[in-house]
Amino acid sequence: MVPVEALTIPLFFLMRDFGRLNTLGSLILPHLAFSLPFAIWMLRGFVKAVPEALEEAACIDGASRTRFLWQILFPLVFPGLVATSVFSFISTWNDFLFAKSFIISDTSQSTLPMALLVFFKPDENDWGGIMAASTVMTIPVLVFFVLVQRRLVSGLGGAVKD
Repeated sequence: MVPVEALTIPLFFLMRDFGRLNTLGSLILPHLAFSLPFAIWMLRGFVKAVPEALEEAACIDGASRTRFLWQILFPLVFPGLVATSVFSFISTWNDFLFAKSFIISDTSQSTLPMALLVFFKPDENDWGGIMAASTVMTIPVLVFFVLVQRRLVSGLGGAVKD
């Protein structure tokens, strides 16, 4: 319910007290904390869409819970998992706020959005460099999207079709 921007100062103090400033761990923890609830909420709909009769039928046929999970439920929920991973990946990949808040001085630990700051000068910005770096930044997202495009489209429609 609270905007992410309002949580940066308390998170900064928390990471400082844990001694995690200027580390990638200080970026991983907040991203997990913000991506995990969204992923659980989104995947819950996909799992809930799988009929209970399917699990009962698998149990009658002699399938264990593990076999049901891996051979029946996981393939049905996989498109939703892909859709969730795409949204989480893009939000994490484009993060600037946490990187600016937690990785302050160590340039070897900086993320790509933070690296764009090199092209911003106080008197004149290098717009050619900014646009080139922004284009290079989008290539991994485009490659990831092309790889999962087929699964993403089916995942946005739902896990089980009537």
